[in-house]
Amino acid sequence: MEKRTDMRAEALDTLIDIERNKKLSHIAIGETLMRNQFEKKADRAFYTRLCEGVTERKIYLDYILDHYSKTPMKKCKPLIRSLLRMGAYQILFMDVRDAAACSEAVSLAKKRGFGRLSGFVNGVLRTLVREKENLPVPDKKDDVKYVSITYSVPEWLSKLIIEQYGKESAEKIFASFLEARPLTIRTNLSKTTPEELEKELEEAGVKVEKGNYLPYAFTISNLNYLGKIAAFRQGKFAVQDESSQLAVAIADINEGDFVLDVCAAPGGKTFHAADRLKGAGKVLSRDLTEYKTELIEENKDRMHYENVEVQQWDALEEDESLLESVDVLLADIHTGYMLGWVSNNKVSVNANINMEKFCICTWIDESHGTQTGKEKYMLNQDVELIRYIFAFNENSQLIRKKEYSYSQIQKIDILKSCERSNSNLLIDNVNAYHYRTIASQ
Repeated sequence: MEKRTDMRAEALDTLIDIERNKKLSHIAIGETLMRNQFEKKADRAFYTRLCEGVTERKIYLDYILDHYSKTPMKKCKPLIRSLLRMGAYQILFMDVRDAAACSEAVSLAKKRGFGRLSGFVNGVLRTLVREKENLPVPDKKDDVKYVSITYSVPEWLSKLIIEQYGKESAEKIFASFLEARPLTIRTNLSKTTPEELEKELEEAGVKVEKGNYLPYAFTISNLNYLGKIAAFRQGKFAVQDESSQLAVAIADINEGDFVLDVCAAPGGKTFHAADRLKGAGKVLSRDLTEYKTELIEENKDRMHYENVEVQQWDALEEDESLLESVDVLLADIHTGYMLGWVSNNKVSVNANINMEKFCICTWIDESHGTQTGKEKYMLNQDVELIRYIFAFNENSQLIRKKEYSYSQIQKIDILKSCERSNSNLLIDNVNAYHYRTIASQ
């Protein structure tokens, strides 16, 4: 009988890798799933949920564990800290027997050479089991700390969002970060049609549902491993959030255009733009590091786009060779935060909005000291750079505005452009009213 892989042990290694080597969680998890692609679907799903859950809830888990441990989590050895977080997450958030969560953590501690600390691990987790109906609650009088701990976000981010949106909206935003998200895909129209892809996936046993906004977007479930799906290996679809797809859909990319994507990895918008070029024109896909450009190259090889060139380039460095030559600039800048909650709302899309060339960008956090440089670079590409950040609530009421100095004419010009990147805003007829009102001020 073939020996099964211990997925708790795999999760432990992954979490240590993320913490010790600062590896991006989705990369570390993906590498392990690739290595264990032939394990049972349930085991792989358990591993994924455990790793993602501990990573997402780490601040909250440490807060709880610190109440039952004589040694604060930050002073524990990395392996013991990860074991305790894994055990706590299973006890508090997973359908796992409490006894199994405790005993498996103790067993792993012994196997990894920490037998002398196995009693400590067992004691902390057993205490948590006894007290889990009576867990400590952060002080609600301290809004920043309460929101930070409850939703497992850093205090600086909790403070920033509360200041800008208020405590109630901040809680809604952060709560959405912890919600399960469907796996969204985009049809590669260069290779197939949405109808053909939907049929092929369903015949492969995959559950397929249509997206909210775009006819070529789907959400999929009931699958084990993407690499086992023939349509994925053949480049017939790409994993891409629908809000990210919308950014390219509204960019008015036409056949023959020259598109520059300056913060491209892993390449979702790059290849969507290439798809819309229909074989004509070119996409220059750039990112800062060799690691990131290799991710783009991997997807390029799978998707088979010939009109994409990948380069390692710092977007803060001016490139005079591109002056006045770029038709559309895509800049998904991750130096700040994004509003994930907005992407879950039903947004009325006005398909008749007349777009002109523009830059799509997310919020740029001024505290990083790079905003001026990024704006200078983008403006040198002779494109419209949106310097307005708007946020609307579910009733399309303006609840947040960030404005830089623009002339009256430039304000009006901005109304011709629309900003939507990952989870930011999409203009519709209702929101357009707010843009016109602001431009007239």
